[in-house]
Amino acid sequence: MFDARLRPLIDPPLNRAGQWIAATGVTANQVTLAGMAIGLAAAVAIGVEHYAIGLALILLSRLLDGLDGAIARATAKSDFGGYLDIVCDFAFYVAVPVGFGFADPTNLMFAVVLVACFTVTGISFLAFAVLAAQRGLETRAHGEKSFFYNTGLAEGGETIGFFIVMCLWPAGFPVLASVFSGVCVLTVVQRSLAARAVLRIPV
Repeated sequence: MFDARLRPLIDPPLNRAGQWIAATGVTANQVTLAGMAIGLAAAVAIGVEHYAIGLALILLSRLLDGLDGAIARATAKSDFGGYLDIVCDFAFYVAVPVGFGFADPTNLMFAVVLVACFTVTGISFLAFAVLAAQRGLETRAHGEKSFFYNTGLAEGGETIGFFIVMCLWPAGFPVLASVFSGVCVLTVVQRSLAARAVLRIPV
């Protein structure tokens, strides 16, 4: 929901940093994989109840997630890079709730529900992107992307925001996970209505 509004603010400094990093020979895919590895390390830290470390690693992971696209724009974008980016993003998104599930048995049920909601939200996002590509639909609302990004209530910015609050208030994970699970469900409904409006029209 907020991602499109944040792009004009964060893209210019990211693009400058991406150009500098690209000049050193570091590739976008290397940064993508590093971001995922750090994100998974954040989940491990959360799983052993080192929430401050987990929070720091989450922030670093998402910084790298922003830089990989900037590096690609400074060099050459590829379809594989876009594929790798989305796979690594969803690996990170599901790993963090799993970490909270390991940290406290009372969190487990809420973590499972949140992971399930993330999964369905991701499916709605990717299914729309595939069919939008078939129809030649394009959008730049989220910057230059490898495929169509359909706006929703639960996007990257909202997800990271909830993860930050979860790390700052780990005892509130059941409440926060329940709220965000509901937001994910609303996002699926929202995207489904958008898909019905757009995709039912004959090409």
